[in-house]
Amino acid sequence: MTASALSAKDGASNESISIGKAKGRRDGLFLPPADTQRWSSRRKAAVVIGIRAGVVSRDEACERYKLSPEELAAWELAFDDNGVPGLRVTRYQIYRNASAADRRGRVRRS
Repeated sequence: MTASALSAKDGASNESISIGKAKGRRDGLFLPPADTQRWSSRRKAAVVIGIRAGVVSRDEACERYKLSPEELAAWELAFDDNGVPGLRVTRYQIYRNASAADRRGRVRRS
């Protein structure tokens, strides 16, 4: 899957993925700075897409952003299952519970 196809997964346009240092640009996706403290869903998605596009390796991403391999794997799984919205911290439990119910063959009641 190409980087532009991955970015289209969350409803974004099919623009090419640009990795660089420019700030505030809306025409591409940029890797977050190495000293990132606050992880928005879009920043997490940028790291996942950057890994899949071959811009940065999994090991480099873990080292650069001080992530555990398990945390990065959780981001990838959440992105695969629900796109960028699945990477939101406030929605993580809802998506996780829905996925668990699907795996058990149960329907979650509200």
